Amino acid sequence: MDSIELAHHIDHTVLKVDTTPQDLEKACKEANSYQFATVCVRPQHVAQVKKLLGEGSLVKPISVVGFPTGLDSVDQKVGETRRAIHSGAAEIDTVIHLDALKKRDLAYVFRDISAVVQAARSTDDALPVPVKVIIEASELSHEEKIIACAIAVSAGAAFVKTSTGFAPGGGGATAEDIALMRKTVGPHIGVKASGGIRTREQALQMIEAGANRIGASASVAIVTAGSTTASSSGY
Repeated sequence: MDSIELAHHIDHTVLKVDTTPQDLEKACKEANSYQFATVCVRPQHVAQVKKLLGEGSLVKPISVVGFPTGLDSVDQKVGETRRAIHSGAAEIDTVIHLDALKKRDLAYVFRDISAVVQAARSTDDALPVPVKVIIEASELSHEEKIIACAIAVSAGAAFVKTSTGFAPGGGGATAEDIALMRKTVGPHIGVKASGGIRTREQALQMIEAGANRIGASASVAIVTAGSTTASSSGY
């Protein structure tokens, strides 16, 4: 896979709590230059990112919801989803309610995801906004990963995704988790690998395992086959 094709798989992420306008400007310039798939930011930054990317850009602004804990109420997530889309978000990455999943309150987990999916469909846009569900795989057992993916698909998610990059244990994406997620959701649902992906080799390993999107803050280093010593800014 050449660098251009690889770049088209990448969500270029800027999710630090202390993100500055300069950080956003830099990320958008990089995204347009390398033609990443998207720039992923917190909801309050979506409008600025859309403006910075500019009219005619093929790079999409996207937003996280319920980030990073997933413990916001359903109403809060729905409101955040609608505000992000109104600001220009073309995709939504929502965090699963991990506590409810761990307690096996699966009806709540389904309702939580479904509400975000429905909010993303009930916009003025002609097409529904795709929703990715972050399952925080490093915090789950093998069985819980399968359950989380199955519920996400049942609730209408377009993607399942490994991690926020802010998990308490610091876990991120693994090829084993990607392969399991791909096997669980089948060929027609997206799988996004995120968390700790900083090199070209890691990104290609995730794609080989079944990912069709990569979330990374080290995107430039990945596509230029460089390396980074910078700390992750999420994902």
